[in-house]
Amino acid sequence: MFETRRLAIPDLIEISPKRYGDHRGFFSETWSAAAFAELGIDIAFVQDNHSLSAAPGVLRGLHYQLPPFAQAKLVRVTRGAAYDVAVDIRHGSPTFGRHAAVTLSAEAWNQILIPEGFAHGLLTLEPNTEVQYKVSAPYAPDHERAIAWDDADLGIPWPALGSAPTLSEKDARAPRLADVAASFHYCG
Repeated sequence: MFETRRLAIPDLIEISPKRYGDHRGFFSETWSAAAFAELGIDIAFVQDNHSLSAAPGVLRGLHYQLPPFAQAKLVRVTRGAAYDVAVDIRHGSPTFGRHAAVTLSAEAWNQILIPEGFAHGLLTLEPNTEVQYKVSAPYAPDHERAIAWDDADLGIPWPALGSAPTLSEKDARAPRLADVAASFHYCG
């Protein structure tokens, strides 16, 4: 039902649901609590989010929420394509400050599972890109945080699209990871 692939940081998983198609179109089961549990993934999702970015080059992130509203995410693109990045912000982790990335697209029909303790961001690669994602905790504005998308210490190789990315004011002001208080600790 689902093909999985561990990314450069093993806690991050690319998940590819099967699509069943015929002359009418297709059907796909993109999430199943039972099937995910069989894969060792036991996350209770509480909210679905959906965003549209009209132009290529919209960069959203790197976002996370502090405990007790920390969020695991299951992210997929239902129209267009996006370069999706997760950064390990768990102090003490052997991969602290490292990132892993995958291109998500409606064509590839893949998803990324991002556990708590990671900052998440994406850059749209096509016009009218729609992203849908499940989260394990509700949006909590007082607990929302961001890390600078261009933090040189992170070394994220964002795709070049010929111009600077389009950012929200909040994302344009985000601090570097080195300037962020430790909120997550690696438990091994």
